Amino acid sequence: MHPKHSIDRFHDLHHFRFNMLGLKARMLIIDNSGGLIAECINVLKFKGRQGHARIGDEIVCVIKRARPIPQNSSGPSSSSSNLLASNKVRRGDIRRAVVVRTKKETNRADGRSIRFDDNAAVLLNNKRELLGTKINGVVAAELREKGWGRIMSLASRVV
Repeated sequence: MHPKHSIDRFHDLHHFRFNMLGLKARMLIIDNSGGLIAECINVLKFKGRQGHARIGDEIVCVIKRARPIPQNSSGPSSSSSNLLASNKVRRGDIRRAVVVRTKKETNRADGRSIRFDDNAAVLLNNKRELLGTKINGVVAAELREKGWGRIMSLASRVV
């Protein structure tokens, strides 16, 4: 076998294996549900892929870091009670999420590819509804094709 062919096969395999988010991948939570960092523990509804997630895929994740809950509340009418209502998740919670950004590039139909600086997700409840009411940051336009138009409407910017 020619040496060039073996190198090409290696690069094809490398591209295939690392094109998606795998298990134990950490990502930012970019909605206002209270979570900050999550770790992927399962990929839901994948076909033909070995447990890897792309943009728009639904995953199960564990919350590794959450927004702290204030301890000093002087009464039920205090402003910290509003903060308690906005923190819908705590550290250690297991939640569903949708991947909205990946570091690895994603090829588009027009020939362009897009990649982001970080991996990010948006949290869901068990009914597949968004936990947060606001999404901070950029999301990919591929979410519309996968049926997540609600995420795009809440996002501050779509690329």
